[in-house]
Amino acid sequence: MRAVTLDSVPQTPALADVPTPRPEAGEVLVRVAASSINGFDAATAAGYLQGVMEHRFPLVVGKDFAGTVEALGEGVEGFTTGQAVFGVVMKPFLGTGSLAQYVTVPAGYGIAPIPDGLSVQEAGALGLAGTAALDSVTAVAPAEGESVLISGATGGVGALAVQLAAARGARVIATARPGAEADFVTGLSDATVHLVDFTGDLPAQVRALAPQGVDAVLHLAGDGVQLAGLLRPGGRLASTLGLSADAVDGVTVHAIMADTNARTLGSLAAQAASGALRVPVTATYPLEQAPKAFADFGAGALGKLAVTCS
Repeated sequence: MRAVTLDSVPQTPALADVPTPRPEAGEVLVRVAASSINGFDAATAAGYLQGVMEHRFPLVVGKDFAGTVEALGEGVEGFTTGQAVFGVVMKPFLGTGSLAQYVTVPAGYGIAPIPDGLSVQEAGALGLAGTAALDSVTAVAPAEGESVLISGATGGVGALAVQLAAARGARVIATARPGAEADFVTGLSDATVHLVDFTGDLPAQVRALAPQGVDAVLHLAGDGVQLAGLLRPGGRLASTLGLSADAVDGVTVHAIMADTNARTLGSLAAQAASGALRVPVTATYPLEQAPKAFADFGAGALGKLAVTCS
């Protein structure tokens, strides 16, 4: 099968032919129709996960997947061949990723049905970013009217978090540069989104909107310690970038590791299918152009970059 692979790290991902995987006991073989690029994939290619997770070469990259069940491993229940599914590849090693024509995934975690009303392209860009966004918003639990600063609002996780926080009635303050970034972020929700330019005096801009400090911060990009300093005393911060409670005082810090369980995936899919949540796909690439998608991601593309794999 055709897949996007790495022979070593750090390395630029490239298209290659690799054997089609077979499902082991407890696994599902999915014929992948769509995937997407995540920060985790870029970090893998850059070699940042060396020593953190086992790497098996040639390493097929990719976390998100959407497609149809091709075959079932021994003992798998709850899925049928031909069923439309999506999710996130969750294995204790790196090597059998989803930027490929086929992928095997555990049947018990990281996979859920695609509901009617959700396109396969949207499903293939929703799993990891959507879970990270939902887990982050849930962790800081903004009440209606509370202020939430979202740093990294133009990325896939941030764009979904803006919508999820606004849906809870939070007063959203989001980082975006004037121009295309600002237009993208303000177009994510019908609610008012207050913008701050992270290339300027960020603390002054945030204090102008929240003089006593914001109630919550989502640390998806930028300097976590600086962002924590913009919280009111007793505020809450959720970080997907490893900021620890030891680094700051007087606030609650939640370290986020996306929990891609079937319930969370199902909730996100239902919201997206109903139109309550928009999957922010801004560009789509065929599998052959996945290396370009990685380059565009690294250059700061907005939202989610989808990849068609079939």
